[in-house]
Amino acid sequence: MHAVNVSAQRGVPKQPQPELRVDRWGGVGDAHRGPHGRQVSLLAWEEAVRFTRGHGLEVSPGDFAENVTLEGIDTRCIGLLDRLRLGPEVELEITARGKECHSNRCGIFRRTGACVMPDRGLFARVVGNGTVKPGDPVVHLRYPLTVLVLVLSTRAHRGDYPDRSGAELSRLVEQFFRGRAWNPRVVRTVLPDDAHLLKRRLGQARRRRADIVFTCGSTGLGPYDIAPAVVSRAVDRLIPGVMEAIRLKYGTQRPAALLSCSIAGVMGRTLVYAVPGSPGAVREYWEEIAKTVEHAILMVHGVDVHGG
Repeated sequence: MHAVNVSAQRGVPKQPQPELRVDRWGGVGDAHRGPHGRQVSLLAWEEAVRFTRGHGLEVSPGDFAENVTLEGIDTRCIGLLDRLRLGPEVELEITARGKECHSNRCGIFRRTGACVMPDRGLFARVVGNGTVKPGDPVVHLRYPLTVLVLVLSTRAHRGDYPDRSGAELSRLVEQFFRGRAWNPRVVRTVLPDDAHLLKRRLGQARRRRADIVFTCGSTGLGPYDIAPAVVSRAVDRLIPGVMEAIRLKYGTQRPAALLSCSIAGVMGRTLVYAVPGSPGAVREYWEEIAKTVEHAILMVHGVDVHGG
């Protein structure tokens, strides 16, 4: 670790300190501490130097109002909900990558018209209190994002034809999250249209705290379309707006899309999306779900996505 920095007011550079006491609200004595999800800010020293040299400036730790100036760690590989262990005691959970400057901007932005923090800054909440000082080691702990794709098709389960929809959805999900520095583990399983089996699988996902469960298929009006009823009983809360928006978007072009009974909800700390079972529908639904899925993950983890 290169430096630790604090400031008693916002909108000014932070000053390097010999050590920083971190409690549940953030850095003691720092203006940005509080009961929100961005209690501690971090920036790689290499990023700060690269940015300022590109603008013909000199840089000191804290110039970008970061609490912790990291060194020797590639922050581009640090994802949301990953943890950083600073020294022997302090542990932080990453809640945001990048954040726009305050309305009055920082001094560097006023001089250059740009800032490194919106692109390269990291923001975290405190999960382990303690004291940290320059030179302390930093350990990066990846968050294992777990995504289950439960394909519901008796014929695919029987081997009458290969599962293409679940495979496509798995590919899209993995591509999306890997491109955003998450560490996804996507598990795809093909099941028959069996309500009792689906209920059991959802219960297992809840107990194991899977982050997302997709059921793929069995969302129509047929007698064997069991996903909506099973999912609606398993979740604690519905998220109606997601599926309503998708049906409205595509139903104006194809009225049959309005007959889909797809639903979304929250089951404990697990997001559940019941989507149709064709490759085309999977792509359409994922395109819309992807717009809010990271936000939703943070919300069910209790992260104040607007705070700080």
